[in-house]
Amino acid sequence: MVQITNTPVERIDAILASQKKFFQSGATLDIAFRKRQLRALLEAMEEYDKELTDALWTDLHKSYEEATLTETSLVKGEIREAMGHVARWARRERRKSPITIFGSRSYVMKEPLGCALIVSPWNYPVQLLLNPLVGAIAAGCTAILKPSPYVPTVSSVIEKMVRSRFSEDYIAVVQGNREVNKHLFDQKFDLIFFTGSPALAKNVAAAAARNLVPLVLELGGKSPCIIAKEADIKLAAMRCAWGKTINAGQTCIAPDYILIHSAVKDSFVKEFSNCIAKLHGENVQQDKHFVRMVNDRAFERVSSYIGEGRVLCGGHCDAQERYIEPTLIEGMNENASVLNEEIFGPVFPLITLDDNGSSFEDKVREYVNSREKPLALYYFGNEKKGWELLRRCSSGGSCINDTIMHIANGNLPFGGVGNSGMGSYHGVLSFEAFTHRRAVVAAPTLFDLPFRYMPYRTFKLIKHIL
Repeated sequence: MVQITNTPVERIDAILASQKKFFQSGATLDIAFRKRQLRALLEAMEEYDKELTDALWTDLHKSYEEATLTETSLVKGEIREAMGHVARWARRERRKSPITIFGSRSYVMKEPLGCALIVSPWNYPVQLLLNPLVGAIAAGCTAILKPSPYVPTVSSVIEKMVRSRFSEDYIAVVQGNREVNKHLFDQKFDLIFFTGSPALAKNVAAAAARNLVPLVLELGGKSPCIIAKEADIKLAAMRCAWGKTINAGQTCIAPDYILIHSAVKDSFVKEFSNCIAKLHGENVQQDKHFVRMVNDRAFERVSSYIGEGRVLCGGHCDAQERYIEPTLIEGMNENASVLNEEIFGPVFPLITLDDNGSSFEDKVREYVNSREKPLALYYFGNEKKGWELLRRCSSGGSCINDTIMHIANGNLPFGGVGNSGMGSYHGVLSFEAFTHRRAVVAAPTLFDLPFRYMPYRTFKLIKHIL
């Protein structure tokens, strides 16, 4: 097993100082330079593809196919998108000028924020570290990358890959535990891009506030999956089973719990069990595509949730392999941890609602809105009712009659709201996340309108115009 050691704080400080100096040189402002660096990152991704996917298998038992679909291919797609459009993204934009500045020309200028810190979690350690890096490079920033120590093999491969293409005064990788994180968050970066839990994000935000460092926070939460009685149950079961078992539920936008109409509950449970078998075979533990819990602590936490309800299907665990079978449970106490903590695993609590007293939709809205805003919300049923539910319940992103797939469209913003995060990225929004939109007015010199100057002799006329 690869051992991760903390990067000394003196070295971190030296890297940050060198990156600030390099940024001030103006080298990153050139669009051709940015394109070359994006090309270098793409070439590195191709060269290290096998090492990255092998490392994902070692650390997470993530198959080559799943690693490609959910990690490396997404990063390569982001790079190609940025390479093709960065010149247009970075171009200054003309804006209309009001009569009060007659003769002037107004622009929005795109300038890089500067030196960025990008901190990623362990669940998608390639995608969630390198996709933001694409935005940083495209915007003209320098970056310090901090991967997770919980996936040491992946983190070490990423460090080797980055070093093979970039100098540390431009892009650098630092390693370590939360002590390293704490030191990093206390530094005066120009942007911190953090992906992780809401609890840790509060510490990040508090540290950043002391230096007035802007933040992008990509967090998580309890994303509801709503199944109305009009839903196509076979389709809903398959897409819920896939969304809950990809990466063994260790996905920030995984459906966390189910709110289902009582009329379709029994048929859904039966179909869900059938779909798990179709996706992973009769013995899920033997399926190479089923990921394991990242460490013993995660296994113990997630497996403990099973005992908080009545098992409807699944329930088998193997501590030695950190394996948890996809499990549906019901009958939980409202104070149960499984209903109040982000699960981040393949345990799926199911809550049955009906139309007695008030409509199913009203009960869903009351339940969802009484909790923190989730990162995702999934609705299965009539599309018109789905749009109405989305209008009344806030979330970072959503799918109607699907799960997870909104992240697959790079033309859509990906990010949270409230407790599930702030800021968004993917595509042009990745560029904008690391960019300051700067207002510029280019004023004429051939004439100078006197109305703005004291003692305001034409004030009555100007007030009328305004």
